[in-house]
Amino acid sequence: MKILSCVLDGILIAATACLYGIVCIQHALVFAVPIVLPLFVAINVFPSFCNVKYKNTRLRICAEGADLLCAFLIGAVIAVTAHTVFAFFVLPDRLFPFLMSCAFLLLALSVPFWNGIMRVYATSVQLAIKHRVIGALCGLIPIANLIVLTKIIAICYREVDFEYEKNLLNESRKNQKICKTKYPILLVHGVFFRDFKYLNYWGRIPKELIKNGAELYYGNHQSALSVADSAAELTERIKQIVRETGCEKVNIIAHSKGGLDCRYAVSHCGADRYVASLTTINTPHRGCLFADYLLDKAPKSFKNTVANSYNFSLKKLGDRNPDFLSAVYDLTNDRCTQLNEATPDSPEVYCQSVGSKLNQAASGKFPLNFTYHIANHFEGANDGLVAETSFAWGENYSFLTTAGKRGISHGDMIDLNRENIPGFDVREFYVQLVNGLRMKNF
Repeated sequence: MKILSCVLDGILIAATACLYGIVCIQHALVFAVPIVLPLFVAINVFPSFCNVKYKNTRLRICAEGADLLCAFLIGAVIAVTAHTVFAFFVLPDRLFPFLMSCAFLLLALSVPFWNGIMRVYATSVQLAIKHRVIGALCGLIPIANLIVLTKIIAICYREVDFEYEKNLLNESRKNQKICKTKYPILLVHGVFFRDFKYLNYWGRIPKELIKNGAELYYGNHQSALSVADSAAELTERIKQIVRETGCEKVNIIAHSKGGLDCRYAVSHCGADRYVASLTTINTPHRGCLFADYLLDKAPKSFKNTVANSYNFSLKKLGDRNPDFLSAVYDLTNDRCTQLNEATPDSPEVYCQSVGSKLNQAASGKFPLNFTYHIANHFEGANDGLVAETSFAWGENYSFLTTAGKRGISHGDMIDLNRENIPGFDVREFYVQLVNGLRMKNF
């Protein structure tokens, strides 16, 4: 039905683009003008009746934009073909009418094109910056612009279809509340990040969990401290949540260094009595050998300059006393070995872990596409930062990747780029992860 709608819209766009030339050829067809033009305006305002099924406004606008661009392509092919016929067979001796018809063609085609492109650029999450830039650069290059536009349309249609199916899934299980655990979920970020209200470290994951019944809290700790200092902050945060809500305990899901911080809090800071479960996500439990190498090789003056710049900047953003170097050193292989020897797991806390890997460096967004090679040199398969051999901890371990070349990066595991990855739905992964905690009565 959608294809038919786009074809009909494309034919109408082509008819509008050819209207001036058609009237010049056959004046008797001037009656078509008050019929075609209002319909042309109508399809630019309401591109396709098929999109009424999308209750989400963003999805509907994105789908309408893709429909307009699809109709534009169809209309452009028909209209340009018609004008080629005009040039050689119908208006060969009437230059001015032909030029005017060409001008009308460009005007008529520009309306659905810009209408569609602005809609998808404004609403699509999956159109990466590179697609937008390439689209702008190739706009005036014949053939290339059509190829790029086709790619943009395909990306938008995939996004709309994927999100629509996801919304249907969530609606169908809404009453089941499969993420409503006995104890609330505490999300703990990794190093060099903060919990910001309008820039969520966990991407689209929290909203997905809440839709399915989860009760969420955040660590709200500083971005860069030693493991011990971060653990102390997190312990106080856990006590605060328990005190203010009466929930007794929390389920922790911690990413990257956050997993080390939480293990320390549970084993050394007395947080174990307030924690039902700890799930670590891509945590370097055995450190990063390439971090040892870089810290050993980097000049002391350089390390201090970077640390001072970072600490100064993060104080401006709200950190009370950030400590860049302590945070980094606690990620080295040596420090993690010491931590593991001195930090036994609490028998009162269920502990599990998750890890992933990139299948090729190019699949990781900067800087992970660069650090992948360093980590691979020292430790083999990795997620762009942490080696596969460093992830496993606790009673249960899950290792993730995708078929083909892509894989799953350190950032992909927290939906950092808000990307729909073929073969891995990060939001649904967390829904099922939390559902698993619910099934264990946590």
